[in-house]
Amino acid sequence: MNRHIPGVLTLHAPEGLSVPAVFDSPHSGREYPADFGHAVARRILRFGEDTFVDELFASAPRYGAFLLEAHFPRTYIDTNRPEDDLDQRLLEEPWPGPLSPGAKTRSGIGLIWRVASETQPIYDRRLSLAEVRHRIATYHRPYHQALDDVIADTHRKFGAVWHVNCHSMPSTSDRRSPEGPGRQRPHFCLGDRDGTTADPRFVRFVHEMIGDMGYRVTVNDPYKGVELVRRHGRPGEGRHSLQIEINRGLYLDEETREKAAGFARLAADVDRLIGGICAYVRKHS
Repeated sequence: MNRHIPGVLTLHAPEGLSVPAVFDSPHSGREYPADFGHAVARRILRFGEDTFVDELFASAPRYGAFLLEAHFPRTYIDTNRPEDDLDQRLLEEPWPGPLSPGAKTRSGIGLIWRVASETQPIYDRRLSLAEVRHRIATYHRPYHQALDDVIADTHRKFGAVWHVNCHSMPSTSDRRSPEGPGRQRPHFCLGDRDGTTADPRFVRFVHEMIGDMGYRVTVNDPYKGVELVRRHGRPGEGRHSLQIEINRGLYLDEETREKAAGFARLAADVDRLIGGICAYVRKHS
């Protein structure tokens, strides 16, 4: 079940014998839509990307898992936010319905980002309702629908499904970060929304496997997981969803967005992790 929508997403099907695992990379997109209309330089917007996370997890289909990747940037529209997590200050007219902006949205990085840095506005204008509706209908909903479908189909086939939501994080926190500014990040952070979205035994397995490779790993600190794991993580129904954040300093020049010297080693370790996860879910399904 491959699926490709140019500029929007690609769903890579398992190669060979499939396992009940679905990986997704919602923030690694680097194809900037022509109608973005941003007023800041592209290089500034790229600080919002989970650059190369799709490449780090690209081997998932070889182990029998699905891999879904977004091609558009999250500064354009963020699939890890619900549709009502919208900042009215961005809009030239009132939104025709209730909005529920969260703390991140109030700081400028909600469904559609208002600022590129702590203080730098992305736009020199307000967005029309038609623009926002287009982004939701053309990018946000298709990504969610593709993920909904593949998780539901996998669960129906195996009776259980393990969803791994793949991200990267800046190596140092800023003022918008949950832990406050200036803190060095761990190598990996796992998020299960305080134990609510995945079987603790699975979280412990992933934690131990990463730790055994020599990395420093935290759970729910500083990131617990947002909309995608919340939406799909129902462990009582055999639907397990875990967010993985990787420190960009391990593999990326955070200024130029080019691969750093550590990329090859990290990619090899992530490949081992994917293989371990797929072996785990095959055993437990």
